[in-house]
Amino acid sequence: MKPRSGAARAPRASRTPGAGRVAAVLVLVALAALIPLLGPSPALRGTGEAAAPGTGGIALLRAVLFAALSVSVGELFVTRLVRSVPGAPPAVPRSWSAAANSAGFLAALGLASVVATGNLVPDSLADIDVGGLYGTRDGKLALLEVNAFLAAALCAASGRPGTQVWPLAAVLVAEALRAHPTTEYGPLTGSGLTLVHLICASLWAGGLLQVLRTLRRWRGAEAGGALLGCYARVALVLLVAITATGVCSSLRRMPPETILEQLTDTAYGRVLLAKVVLMAGVAALALWARIRLARAADPLTAGTPARAEVYALGVVVAVSGLLTALPVPIRW
Repeated sequence: MKPRSGAARAPRASRTPGAGRVAAVLVLVALAALIPLLGPSPALRGTGEAAAPGTGGIALLRAVLFAALSVSVGELFVTRLVRSVPGAPPAVPRSWSAAANSAGFLAALGLASVVATGNLVPDSLADIDVGGLYGTRDGKLALLEVNAFLAAALCAASGRPGTQVWPLAAVLVAEALRAHPTTEYGPLTGSGLTLVHLICASLWAGGLLQVLRTLRRWRGAEAGGALLGCYARVALVLLVAITATGVCSSLRRMPPETILEQLTDTAYGRVLLAKVVLMAGVAALALWARIRLARAADPLTAGTPARAEVYALGVVVAVSGLLTALPVPIRW
């Protein structure tokens, strides 16, 4: 018997609006990220600023470093969340921490080689002054990140992967200190804001990735909805902390009376503006996922906007890497 046309169209109608909303948000996010993804040249064009040598490569290395931190910190975070979920299946996704920390080690090594040549891209191994790293603040911090990522990779590959939390904490502290030199006004305040920002961003992005991997491994188990709910409650607090620290850090670099001008007339401001738009898209996806989690008959349908959210967060990580490589608009 031939099915009625209305019944045949119903399933597709129920899926199309959700897919359309995801596509619309992702298109807006992609447009906002256009300038950063093309590299430093478009962001610098017309500003009168000059990029430091190797800005594109440094931005890529920092993006890899941030991504490695997010993956490893996110795994540790979700491992603790799973323990609080009643009836959680024993199956867990394969750990990516060892590979992520190894990638972070290589990225930190590349950044250390740049510091060892006076913040220039080395042409050969002979240009790298390894001993000189011990004589400068930036060099010591670069070495700390290299050693900490190596230790984290070894811990992740050992029988006690939870111990990697300590070397990862050392990387976070070193990165926060590196971002605020002693010549800056109130460097400890800036480092504190950056540290909180990095921790919350790593927990949010890496945690969401690990939650989605865990749900895929659990194959629709009822505990999946509980895990999503636990993550969503923490993610709300993380979003507030990320927004607050990001705004405070931006105002320290761009005072309120100049911020509108600098958002369009400086490379740093342009990329920062793109990151803000990206984060607005991510926040919209997170809100949509939370609404589905609370109202849908099947809480696991929140996985659709959550997957789009994790892709958008990946773009945010790449933009953050570029942002750290561009010249700061305010001269302290």
